[in-house]
Amino acid sequence: MFHGKKIVVVMPAYNAAKTIEQTYREIPLDLVDEVVVTDDASSDETVEVAKQLGLRTLVHEKNRGYGGNQKTCYTEALRLGADVVVMLHPDYQYTPKLLAPMIGMITDGPFDAVLGSRILGGSARAGGMPFYKYVSNRLLTATQNLLSSAKLSEYHTGYRAFSREVIESLPLLENSDDFVFDNQMLGQILHAGFAIGEVSCPAAYFEDASSINFQRSVRYGLGVLGVSVQLFLQRRGWASFPIFDPNGRKLQPGLPGEAPTP
Repeated sequence: MFHGKKIVVVMPAYNAAKTIEQTYREIPLDLVDEVVVTDDASSDETVEVAKQLGLRTLVHEKNRGYGGNQKTCYTEALRLGADVVVMLHPDYQYTPKLLAPMIGMITDGPFDAVLGSRILGGSARAGGMPFYKYVSNRLLTATQNLLSSAKLSEYHTGYRAFSREVIESLPLLENSDDFVFDNQMLGQILHAGFAIGEVSCPAAYFEDASSINFQRSVRYGLGVLGVSVQLFLQRRGWASFPIFDPNGRKLQPGLPGEAPTP
């Protein structure tokens, strides 16, 4: 345990056979109690590699999408009794070496959630982030900050740590099963008044790192703007949306080794 808190790292996996071992080997296991892999019906050997590494592995028989995979991750983490949950992509796009500061910022305060920002250090482009993604990231983030009255450097990182209270209290089952899940969750965190911290995280783009194509990026961007507009309207009492309903559907820890159904 880290300062008396149980730490669980979750890795939502999809076709990560080539990178999952490298990612796992760099996790500081002296700080982490459990590592959970949830495989979203990969077509490669992701499950076999994860099991060879001795990792707790849950498998979706059918692909549920990036958001659906995270729902399984967090449900299992709650079932295991996690006090802090860190989502680490197994494609090695984010370095596991930042786990210690991210965990400490939650266990020792003052934050409820911590993001690994590729923008803070100013090296996103040097790390290989495509120009169109960098520009869209900056424009979307500026718009989101304006609509949400926040000051985050990036809303689009997949490297995140959360306290148990955050995951238990948010109506995460109201969220999409697609990539916009990440931004819906951030919107929920902001709406609920949780404190968000950030650490500088180097960007790493390479052939085996996961990515979405231009068409899906456009759809994602539109979805992100939609979430921010919803948050803006919700905060002013001009509309009401299920993702911000405190009585909305929340995660329910399942049985050991069970991948919960939608």
